[in-house]
Amino acid sequence: MKLIRQQSKSTSVFLVILMVLLTTPCQSLLAAMIKTEASLETTPQGQAARNMIKALLAREDARAVLRAQGINPVEAMARVDSLTDAEALRIADQIEEFPAGGGFFTTFIIVVGIIFIILVITDALGYTNVFTFIR
Repeated sequence: MKLIRQQSKSTSVFLVILMVLLTTPCQSLLAAMIKTEASLETTPQGQAARNMIKALLAREDARAVLRAQGINPVEAMARVDSLTDAEALRIADQIEEFPAGGGFFTTFIIVVGIIFIILVITDALGYTNVFTFIR
């Protein structure tokens, strides 16, 4: 009985310390007021990015996809207008960076590489006999 109390005492102390560490804030936030002009200010690059996104959303195939997802295309255009410059530039860069169907070849190579490594490891351990050059 004494052994159980000693073990539970050390466990309870550990759990109390863990709970205190988990409830302490890790990081403080600093907030400051910004001017209205600063939030409404647009740059030519931001406006160009918004125009590019609007041109993409104006296409009929994009409108069909939006409708299929249950999104009103007019509302989507209004939301593009409310984007900040940084958000519009990031979205425009992502649209230009990722081509349709892009990344398939890279994903395919990674999957084939993982399968090859798994087969080499299992062949080296003697579970399979796939490759003749391993032994």
